[in-house]
Amino acid sequence: MPSPFPGMNPYLEQPAAWQDFHQRLITYISDALAEQIRPGFFVKIEESVFIHEPSDTERRKMLGRPDVSVVESDGGWSVAVAEPQTLSHSALIAKIPDIEVERHSYIEIRDRQRRDVVTMIEVLSPLQKCCGPDRVQYLQKRTLVMHSPVSIVEIDLLRGGPHLPLTGIPDCDYRVMVSRRSMRPDVLAWAINLRDTLPVIPIPLKGDVPDAPLDLQALLHEVYDAAGYEDYLYATPPEPPLSAEQFEW
Repeated sequence: MPSPFPGMNPYLEQPAAWQDFHQRLITYISDALAEQIRPGFFVKIEESVFIHEPSDTERRKMLGRPDVSVVESDGGWSVAVAEPQTLSHSALIAKIPDIEVERHSYIEIRDRQRRDVVTMIEVLSPLQKCCGPDRVQYLQKRTLVMHSPVSIVEIDLLRGGPHLPLTGIPDCDYRVMVSRRSMRPDVLAWAINLRDTLPVIPIPLKGDVPDAPLDLQALLHEVYDAAGYEDYLYATPPEPPLSAEQFEW
C-alpha cells in the first residue's frame, strides 16, 4: 500500500531507513527515466566518494617520535640514534584510526552518441547538507556543474541540516531545484512542506529534445510499497522530530 502521507514521509528521514530509501529511490528514478529517454540517451548510476581522514591531533598520535634522525656534522652527514628508554609501565592496547569512506549514489543522463553527460540528478543525503568538509566538497562540485553545459537536478527530501544556498525561495521543509543551462543563473525551484504533494518535475535533456517528466510522489509510493516500510518504519518517531504543529497534524 502507498505511504500514508500526501507528500514526503518524515519517518523515511531517520538514519535507520534513509540509506535504504535513498538507494531504492535512485534506482526507481533511473528506471523511470530510462524508458522515456531511449534511444537517444541512457541513464547511469554513479558514485561520489567522501573520505574522512583522521584529524591532525590523531595523526600526531599515530606518528609518535622518531627513533632515528639524520643530522649534518663537520665530517658530513651522519645518523643520530636516540638513546633507548626503559618503560616504567605496562604496554597499552591502542588502535590506529581508520580512514572512513562514504559513498553517495547519483544519476547521470548521457548522450548515446557522444557519451557526454547531459544532466546530473542528485538526491541529497545528510553528509551533503551538514556543515563540514563533505558539504564544501559537494558545493564545489555543484559550482563546477553550474559553469558547464550540464543541467543539474537537486532533490532535497530531508528536513534536517541547513538547506543548500538558493535565493528567492521561502522557508520550507523540502526543496527541489532544476537548473538548465539556458536559464542560468535562474533556476526552477519548488518549496515543499510536509503537507504538500511532491511535484512532477521536468528533467532537461539536450537541445530541443522535450523534457522527461518525473513524478516524485508516484515514485515515493512505489518505493514505500516495494520495500515494505510499513512493517517496521513506525516503531520509532521521526528524526529530526516534528514541530508541534506538524505533530498535531
